[in-house]
Amino acid sequence: MPEPFCYLFVALPCEAKPLIEHFKLKKELSINAFSIYRNGHISLTVTGIGKSAMAAGVAYSLALFPSPTLPVLLNIGIAGHSTYSIGSVFTADKIIDQGTGRKFYPQLVSTPPCSTSAITTVSKPLPDYPSDSLFEMEASSFYETAIRFSSSELIQCIKVISDNKHNSTEQIKPAQVSLWLKGALPIIAAYMQQLSLLASLDKPVAAEGFAEIIEQWRFSSNEKLQLKSLLRKRAILIPHKALDLTEISPGPGKIVLNYLRKEMDKQKFGGF
Repeated sequence: MPEPFCYLFVALPCEAKPLIEHFKLKKELSINAFSIYRNGHISLTVTGIGKSAMAAGVAYSLALFPSPTLPVLLNIGIAGHSTYSIGSVFTADKIIDQGTGRKFYPQLVSTPPCSTSAITTVSKPLPDYPSDSLFEMEASSFYETAIRFSSSELIQCIKVISDNKHNSTEQIKPAQVSLWLKGALPIIAAYMQQLSLLASLDKPVAAEGFAEIIEQWRFSSNEKLQLKSLLRKRAILIPHKALDLTEISPGPGKIVLNYLRKEMDKQKFGGF
C-alpha cells in the first residue's frame, strides 16, 4: 500500500526552511502562484501571512496535486502565548477564529507527541495575550479549507512558541524562527508518522451506516462531514461493536454526533 500523501502549510519562508532541509524537498520551479516544495508523498506550500493567503494556498495545492486517498494536512508555524516558554511545541485541540467567532475541534484520535492547546486566529499581532490560548494568524482558515479535502482527524496544527509577555513579537528574527522549527522537527516528524499510519488504516474504512443515519436524523452539510469522520474513527477504534442508535429518537443530527463522541471517549486507546 503506497504511503499517504502529506501536505504541509506554513506562512513564512523561515518556517519552511528547516522542513525543506529535513525532508529533502525540491522546489516546483514551474509554479509561480506559491512557493511549493515536494518530494515523493510530501508537499510543502509557503502561503504567506494571514487567513486569506492560507486558504488560497491550501485550495491551490490540493487542486494542483490532488490526493487519490485521504491525505494528511498539517499547518506548521509560530504562535504566541502569555507564559509558555519560547520554542515549546503544541498541537491544537480547539481553534477559534477571533473575527468570526467560529470554533473548530480537530479530532485527536492518536495521542499527539506534544502538549495540546486552544489556538486563536487573529487578523493582526496582538500587543498582549487576552486569554489562555495560543495566538497566530492562519489556523482557522487552514482548518476550514482543509476539511473539504480530508477527514478531521488527519488535519492538525502544530505551533512553536515564538513570543510571550517577556519576549515581544517585535523581537522575533527569521533566523530564530528557523532554529525553533528545527528544534521541533522530532515532534513534527513523529506526528506526521502517526497521522500517516492513521490515514493508511483509514483508507479501506467506510462510513458504515452513514446513508441510513442521515435518512433518520437531520444533519447540516458540515454535520454530515463530522458524521462520516466519526463513523470512520469508530470503525477503527471499536471494529467489533455494532452501532446501536435505537435509543435515540429522530431529530437533530447533533444528538447522534454527541452520542458517537461520548461512546468513543469511553474507549481506552493510545497513539498509533
